[in-house]
Amino acid sequence: MMEQLTIGGRKCRLYGADNPGFILVQPSARHENATLESEVQQIAALTKAPFVLSAIELEDWVVDLMPWPDGNISRDPEAGKHGRDTLGYILMDLVPELKGRYGTLPVILGGYSLGGLFAIWASMQSGCFKAVAAASPSVWIHDWMPFAKRHAPMAGCVYLSLGDKEEHVKNQAIARVGHNIRAQYGLLREQLGPERCTLVREEGNHFTDNDGRTARAFAWCMDRL
Repeated sequence: MMEQLTIGGRKCRLYGADNPGFILVQPSARHENATLESEVQQIAALTKAPFVLSAIELEDWVVDLMPWPDGNISRDPEAGKHGRDTLGYILMDLVPELKGRYGTLPVILGGYSLGGLFAIWASMQSGCFKAVAAASPSVWIHDWMPFAKRHAPMAGCVYLSLGDKEEHVKNQAIARVGHNIRAQYGLLREQLGPERCTLVREEGNHFTDNDGRTARAFAWCMDRL
């Protein structure tokens, strides 16, 4: 069942059980709306844990999620200025509303691509999130690894994945994703312990099975908690 509503002035879609055990939060681009129902069905098939997923409809995927500017991702002067606004909305509006509805449940933040990058970054800014489900995260953003070395996630467990063709591209900036995600995984093993993180190798390029990859990320997090 899906419910459309407005929370804190932003449109959201709620999917899932009436009596959930977990709150899943996913910043969602417009192009993901068509696959959200499939993603929710796949999560439900992968885990017995009841959940509610709140998909935040973003006005601009890049502007709303980038933690800082990177001209290789976007030359929009607003890109990199509003990631903290999105995080503030989640912390101050969305999560309190959802906990008011469903109770004080564990919150898992996740997403795909820039949504996955945002989830990891947000977990380094706040202890609100018990787990991070980062499917094919854009950790190739400029200066990500120096930042990651200075900031450990406050979440209890982190899921990372990468398609086996994602780093084999001509664009040298994007090609950094393979090196960076393996380095990020190494850091997580040191920071959280090897049993609290994983790096899953998926098949295909960055545009393959987005909903399935995100579903597997959320399901793994719920099982670990």
